[in-house]
Amino acid sequence: MRIGFGFDVHELVDKRNLIIGGVDIPHEKGLLGHSDADVLIHAIMDSILGAMALGDIGYHFPDTDQQYKDISSLILLEKVKDTMDSNGFKIGNIDATVAAQSPKLAPFILEMRKNISRVLECSLGDINIKATTTEKLGFVGRKEGISSYSVCMLKAVNS
Repeated sequence: MRIGFGFDVHELVDKRNLIIGGVDIPHEKGLLGHSDADVLIHAIMDSILGAMALGDIGYHFPDTDQQYKDISSLILLEKVKDTMDSNGFKIGNIDATVAAQSPKLAPFILEMRKNISRVLECSLGDINIKATTTEKLGFVGRKEGISSYSVCMLKAVNS
């Protein structure tokens, strides 16, 4: 078994859709980034890549590469899944937290979990997502950005 940790943060800006966990969430602002800036999927990808000791998403999907401009992070997660498959691993479980002062994410968590488990071809029960605020403290509390943390466990396919 291998364990990986991921973290991501993006700034909230006008004139962008808010995409978290592959879900387009109604909100007056969205996250700024080269891709769709899906902070949750980015943290999950980093945790998977970290568990395989294969660097981070910046290495695999650099923001200087135009092929990733505005791309859905679910497509990038598919590519990470392919890397995981070719290295002989499968998901044991993922536990992730999104820190956002607003909007409330609870109504969208099940859809996020379904998106992630579908792409990673694992059980819905292998994916846990939590949402929290920072009690109005820091950049998240001031509604300047959203952050996400992820831990994953990978299992070798032959074990």
